[in-house]
Formats: sequence, C-alpha cells, structure tokens
Amino acid sequence: MTSGLRRRYLPILAGAGAIGWLLLWQAPELQAGSAAFVPGEEMPGGEATSRRSAKNANAFSHASGNAGFDREFDFKIGNGIFRKLWVSAPASTNSSDGLGPLYNARACQRCHLKDGRGHPPENLSDNAVSMLLRVGIPLSGDKPPVKPDPVYGGQIQDFAIQGHKPEARIELRYEEFAVELSGGETVMLRRPKIELADLAYGAMHPDVRLSARIANQMIGLGLLEAISAPDILANADPEDADGDGISGRPNMVMNLEAGMAEPGRFGWKAGQPTVRQQSAAAFSGDMGLSTSLITPGAGDCTEPQAACLQAKNGADPAEGNVEVPDEMLDLVAFYARNLAVPKRSDAQSDQVLAGKALFSSAGCAACHVPSFRTLDSRDVAPEQKGQTIWPYTDLLLHDMGDGLADGLPEGQALGREWRTAPLWGIGATEIVSGHTLFLHDGRARNLTEAILWHGGEAQAARDAFAAMTPKERADLIAFVSSL
Repeated sequence: MTSGLRRRYLPILAGAGAIGWLLLWQAPELQAGSAAFVPGEEMPGGEATSRRSAKNANAFSHASGNAGFDREFDFKIGNGIFRKLWVSAPASTNSSDGLGPLYNARACQRCHLKDGRGHPPENLSDNAVSMLLRVGIPLSGDKPPVKPDPVYGGQIQDFAIQGHKPEARIELRYEEFAVELSGGETVMLRRPKIELADLAYGAMHPDVRLSARIANQMIGLGLLEAISAPDILANADPEDADGDGISGRPNMVMNLEAGMAEPGRFGWKAGQPTVRQQSAAAFSGDMGLSTSLITPGAGDCTEPQAACLQAKNGADPAEGNVEVPDEMLDLVAFYARNLAVPKRSDAQSDQVLAGKALFSSAGCAACHVPSFRTLDSRDVAPEQKGQTIWPYTDLLLHDMGDGLADGLPEGQALGREWRTAPLWGIGATEIVSGHTLFLHDGRARNLTEAILWHGGEAQAARDAFAAMTPKERADLIAFVSSL
C-alpha cells in the first residue's frame, strides 16, 4: 500500500462533516519495503527516545530523552499521581478521595504496572485488575451504534468500595486447537471464552456483547498524538482502491475539547483522539473519578444502581467541583505523553535485517507502517515536535477476521475491526511486564501465536508467515522482537 515516492489526493472529514482535499507527499525513508538499515531507526522515538537501558523492568518508565530538567520534574509529579491510590469519599486526604463506588483499579499504575502491558486473569481465582471487560448492545449486528447495558453500563467494574457490591467476577477459560506450519511445526492456539459470575445487580440484557481488553503499554503516546491527522489519513483506503487487500480507515471520534471529530489514536479500537481525553475516560470508567471532560462523579453507574449514584463523591467546588482537578489531569497527561520509547540495541544484526525484509515482503508493513514525522508546530510540545519516529502502526482500523472479532462496535469501529497496534518496545514486554501475552485480550502467548491469529485484511500476511521456513519465521520474529 506504500511504495516509492508518491502523491495522493485524500478526502478528509473536517469540522461538522465538510470535505476538504489535501495534497500529501511521503518521503522514501518513511515507506515500507526497505530491508536495509535506515540511520535513525535505532532511535524509535527520535530525540525523545529514552537514554536509559532497555534491559531492565523500568525500561518503559523513563522520561523523554530530550526533556529538560524542569519538564522532567513535572514528569515525576505526574508519575506520583499516576501511582497514587485513591480512596472512597469522604476522607481526610485532599484530592485523593472519590473512588468508585464501583471501579476496576485504585490507581492508574494498577492496570499499567511499570507502564507496561496488562494480562488476563491467570486462573479462575485470579482477579482481572489489568484487564477490562467492555459490554454493550449493538443495534445493527456488529455495526454502530451501541447502547450500554441498561444495568451494567459500558464496562464491568469488578471491585467496589465498602458498602457496595462489585458488579461481577470475570472468569476466563480457553479452548485450544492446533495450527500446522511449514517445516513440520505445530502451534497450539487458545480461544478465550468469557463468563460472568456473581452478577450483583440482576441479569444482563440478552443481546449484550462482551469484549475483554488488556491494558496497553504506555510508551510513545505523546509522539503518536503529534502525528498529523492528514498523515494518518494518507494511509486510509476504505474501498481498497489500490487492490492490495488492505482497506484501513480511521475511527473518527469526538474530541470533547475541540468539539469536532478527529481520527482516534488510542485504545484497542482507536476510540480516543488525545492523551488527555484517554486519561479522563480511564479516570471515569476505571476508577469512578470525575474530571472537567467527563463530569459524572459515579463513573459508569446506571440508574438501576441507585445506591452507587447516591454515594458521596470527592468533588471539591473550589477545584471545579470534580474529583480530579485540571492541574492533576494535565500532569497525568504530561506523564503519559512523555513515557519514552526505549532505544533498539540490535537493529543492524544480520538476522534482524533478514527478518525486516521478510516482514515487508509478507505484507506486514502495509498496516504496521514503519515511520512518521511528527508535526513541527508551536502547538506541539518540544519533546514531541518534529521527530522522525518508528512506531510500526498506521493508527487505522482494519478488519481482522472472525477469529479476533468481538462483535462490539466502538465509535465507528465495527465488531471485526481493530486499530493497528504499535510494535515499538514489544520486545521488552517480558522484562517489563513479566509475560509475553499479546493481542487485545492476551490470548496469544507469544509473537508467533499473535501473528497466526491475524485474519481478514491480514490473512495474506498471516499465510505468508505460516508458509515460511522455520528459519525465516525465526528471523521475522527476531526483527519484531528488536523493535
């Protein structure tokens, strides 16, 4: 979908639905297809790449490498808020109460431990603290719009403050099946089955859909936010006009502060357009905390959950009558924007470069677009401004087939569609998060399984991987692990 220097005319939805046309150029070094090492790709975040070691459990927790001393001070304060344990209201602590009453975690760090990737429950007795269960009722098959469950809202809160009951307990079981690869290799894949036990507020709607979502890693978010909307839309091809089988499209979602639709960038289905709005949504849905962007103090509680709605909250009229005042929200967003991508250590090895060529020839780079240039604008923070970055994503939605479909639309995303996940830092998952569980619900136990679950638009790339020799597959995995 991206080869050579090209010029593309692209229709872009702007404002309240008006159509504009932008003339876009993409430089050769930003295209997919090259097996050679490109100077600078060892620094995935450009000058914002972490200057610290990527070989320890704190690899995802360092500030942008180009942040000044005063900016790093704000980063550390934001980290303190990110790690802070919230409590129920009223409490003697200032700006720390208002949790719940129903919630998924008491701190941002509880889901994003060490700023890394979450995981599903390890067994039936384990909790789902770093995995959310989204729920909803599609009104037209797996297409938008979606309405929340009338009792349980938009996600299941499996914890509650004193005097209230958690909504349910999430149970996850797996069914395994074998997949044959060339060279006589057999891989066992596992298909998850989600069940809810101990429903505390009655039965769910019979048409409700469930979608498990593990917490994403936090690195590079500010850099993804600094990619221009036209550059994201340049890779969109919703009608597959070029006939390559890839038809990515943006999830146009509402920016609450700008009051207009923009391409979503964050979340498994690109449901949020900015880091600040993503942070506010997490405060509300995951912890039941209000912000100036999302004001209900009871989070996702519904009318049938009257005790939840009537519970005391921690809003302070002196701070905007919200539980998380703007200063705190801004510091958390600043922290999230500046969690640095680690430097690659073996980007030039023979095996990695061989794997890079296979990654491209298999078609993986059609969606996992290697590189972008961030905006060089006064509206962009200095750490993210004008950087050549290597996130390996197009931030677009793609139909990933029946195997990964959750049947639950989000915004404009269909039940079969997922945002292309950024691959930078993926090789450090095990050392940071203590596991190698991938995909939106953590079903894949390693990168090989993750690739073999790809279907839909990615079916051809998946089949090309399965048809490779064992050595070629090992080379491709080595390349991905180097990112």
